[in-house]
Amino acid sequence: MFPRSFEYVAPADLAEAAEALASAEFAKVMSGGMSLIPMMKLRLLSPDLVVDIGKIRGLDQIEDRGDAIAIGALVRHAQTAASDAVPAALRTAAAWTGDTQVRNRGTTVGSVAHADIAADQPAAVLALGATMVARSASGTREIPADEFFVDALTTALEPGEILAEIRIPKAGGGSAYEKLGRRGGHTDYAVAGAAAWVQRSNGSISDCRVALTGVGTKPTLAEGVAEALIGTDGSASAVEAAAARATEGVTLLEDLYGSEEYKAHLAKVMTARALTQAIANA
Repeated sequence: MFPRSFEYVAPADLAEAAEALASAEFAKVMSGGMSLIPMMKLRLLSPDLVVDIGKIRGLDQIEDRGDAIAIGALVRHAQTAASDAVPAALRTAAAWTGDTQVRNRGTTVGSVAHADIAADQPAAVLALGATMVARSASGTREIPADEFFVDALTTALEPGEILAEIRIPKAGGGSAYEKLGRRGGHTDYAVAGAAAWVQRSNGSISDCRVALTGVGTKPTLAEGVAEALIGTDGSASAVEAAAARATEGVTLLEDLYGSEEYKAHLAKVMTARALTQAIANA
């Protein structure tokens, strides 16, 4: 199927891109196009204007900013997966995104902005406590990951805003990502997935964040898990008890890949696995 007719611009910089977005009634930003183009061809989206930021220089870098790692809007999944500067949870999530062609064309920031309910990298950036940096014609806005994911395919980005980069705090600790893919392996959307970050101090877990994907309408923090694990010794029994609370406060979504009960079971299993690996990495 072909998309409806639309205008297309390829700005030279972010300022020009923001101006183009502001000038249209309904515009969409394209970086890798791995999500936008299929949705346009199916006519699930029909923007008046497509703003292609793919030619803007300097957005394809992963930078160490001292207190954070900054991932630019044009950093490909494959780059994120291969970077030693990126925490393990996000490296793994990027490595398990799509197939080789998708990983070499699609972007980490684009995946996060798209906010698919079963995508890998949104859960990882949520668990890692990332900050989203949005650019528009009126300036720059920073959005905490906790506030960024609103609903299915819906984020806190306002019309006219471009997600220019993601900043991952260099908080130490260890992280990991685990999932069951829809075809049984890793390189497919998640039936259920969990990203975990933990920090140890004086032999106990001093901080923890766990985010789920694939089981609800958006990437969601499993706050009950953190509450149960912080202050423990991080033993197998402590992890098991914490993982049992994985779906507290999570609106579970039944779909073609599993019932609510099955998704809840998988969420607990993946949470336990991610926590175990994150603790080992810490």
